[in-house]
Amino acid sequence: MLIVEVKDGEAIDKVLKKYKRKFERAGILKELRRRKAFSKPSVERRTEILKAVYKEETYGNKND
Repeated sequence: MLIVEVKDGEAIDKVLKKYKRKFERAGILKELRRRKAFSKPSVERRTEILKAVYKEETYGNKND
């Protein structure tokens, strides 16, 4: 459960913005989407490896 401190006289827009930022950082929506469908551990590991390879090729050693 997310709790946002509200100060006296604080605009509702600011409070809503704080809540949205906190919600995004907590990763609730991402976790919900991840749990929506089951994926095998081998498939998850394969995607992790492919992401790592892509990152290494793209952002890796720039001295080549």
